Amino acid sequence: MRQEAGAELSPTLIAALATIENRGPLTPSELADIERVKRPTATRVAAALERDGLIERASDPSDGRACLLSTSREGKALIKRVRSRKNAYISRRLRKLGDEDVETLERAAEVLERMLEDPS
Repeated sequence: MRQEAGAELSPTLIAALATIENRGPLTPSELADIERVKRPTATRVAAALERDGLIERASDPSDGRACLLSTSREGKALIKRVRSRKNAYISRRLRKLGDEDVETLERAAEVLERMLEDPS
C-alpha cells in the first residue's frame, strides 16, 4: 500500500506530515514523541518537509524558545492526494473480497476501534 501513496515523499516524511496535519500545530519534540523517534530525527524530518514547502514553522506564543509546526496549503493538498490514492486502492481491493472476508474485516475494525478508545 505504501507504493500506492506515490513517490512524492518517503513513508517517513508522509507519516510525519500526516501527524502534523492531524495533530498540529506541534513542536518538534511533540512530533518526535508521537512518531516515536528521537528529537534530532524529528528535527531533520521537519527541515525536509519545510524545505519542500509542505509545513510552516512559527514561533510558539507560549514559549519564545520553541517553534510550532503546521501543514502548509501545499502540504494539505499532498496529504489529500495521498489519501485519495490509498482510498482508491483499498476500495478496488475490497470490491474483490467475498462476503465472509468483508464480515471478518468489519469485526476486526470494531476490535481495533475499541483498542484505540482504551487509554491503557
